[in-house]
Amino acid sequence: MKKIALINHGCAKNLVDSELMLGLLASKGYEITLDENDADVVIINTCSFIHDAEKESVQSILATVNSGKKVIVTGCLPQKHKEELKKAIPEVCAMVGTTDFKDIVSVVEQVLDNQNEKYISKISEKPEYIYPETIHRQQITMGASSYIKVADGCNYHCGYCIIPQLRGAYHSRTIENIVEEAKELVKKGVTEIDLIAQDTTSYGIDLYGKPALVKLLEELNKIENLGWIRIMYAYPTQMNNELIDAIARLDKVAKYVDIPLQHYSKSVLENMRRPVSDYDELVKNIREKIPNVSVRTAFIVGYPGETEEDFKELYDFVKRTRFDRMGVFEYSREKHTSSYSMENQVPKKIAHKRYKALMELQQQISFEINQTYIGKTIPCIVESFTDDGVIIMRSEHDAPEIDGLVYATSEKSVVPGDIELVLIDRADEYDLFGKISE
Repeated sequence: MKKIALINHGCAKNLVDSELMLGLLASKGYEITLDENDADVVIINTCSFIHDAEKESVQSILATVNSGKKVIVTGCLPQKHKEELKKAIPEVCAMVGTTDFKDIVSVVEQVLDNQNEKYISKISEKPEYIYPETIHRQQITMGASSYIKVADGCNYHCGYCIIPQLRGAYHSRTIENIVEEAKELVKKGVTEIDLIAQDTTSYGIDLYGKPALVKLLEELNKIENLGWIRIMYAYPTQMNNELIDAIARLDKVAKYVDIPLQHYSKSVLENMRRPVSDYDELVKNIREKIPNVSVRTAFIVGYPGETEEDFKELYDFVKRTRFDRMGVFEYSREKHTSSYSMENQVPKKIAHKRYKALMELQQQISFEINQTYIGKTIPCIVESFTDDGVIIMRSEHDAPEIDGLVYATSEKSVVPGDIELVLIDRADEYDLFGKISE
């Protein structure tokens, strides 16, 4: 049987799509390999959110094509640039759009049978993402935690973002289907479920007429042997008291709020087409109502029209708010977004200077916050092990792949997925170090 390899680029949402494609192929008898050199066909699932992500995807395609492999390009890059991509890299055998991956089996069959080297395209003009509930994901990242995509698409039209054009309108999955998937994952040994969507807090609005994330959390919280439920990508205006109270009340829901605010200045937020509200009050409310919560956010600097005064407002906000976790991105000018043609584009040099200033401030804040963990015993999940036997773990306050780690030693044996208490004895800017309690 023919072997298929897949290279995934981009976000966790893309990873789920990759695993769905592999699930489809495995169900038809194809052998899945993680070694592209050993494969008959290599699928490259691409990201096109910002220019750097596109560059990485293109380099990956070129390297694989040059190695002589049959290459199928899927995801955001062909959805956004199908004609340009076909002209730039004619050696690509086929391209599949963001919402057409359900056709991956027929595309692979055509590529393998194709004697005339005919180019194959399966890209919907108007993408509409409906989760394929009958497909079982073939997971390539099974471990202590696993992502569950609760919805895809987006109804917002932020000035810097092309996702609605690449993924279509917001579509939620049913509570029953999500809970069923979570139960299956727990049976396979997963301890932590990470809920993802372009905006998780709008979950259910299209199906049930109102946001239903609280109801979903209540149902997931009932699953036996599930350790933690983590919510990613919350939208500020949907972070209401009902949801905040649910995070505080439900014992399996991680006390962790990931709420990308993007900026603080009123004029920049308006230019970004983002909600303008009292973010000081929002963060204060979250911290008051959820004991021992960790708040993560993300900001964009160098957005068109951002002045020194705007940046100072943002800097001062970060300084007084002291976010537990924070990401900063330099604005990336993307075609087909409203910000692309805006006047007063900020020079890259200035954007980078602002990025550095904000990151240096956050590094100091993060170091000071991490020092407060020293001497405390906190629950952490076992992820893996270093070659010399150190246990790599994560606290409830750290999401997979984006936040810090906990490095621990132990007198007893542990396995990935175990949640153990760790006494912290040292900390740096991003990571904690300690010993598993006996």
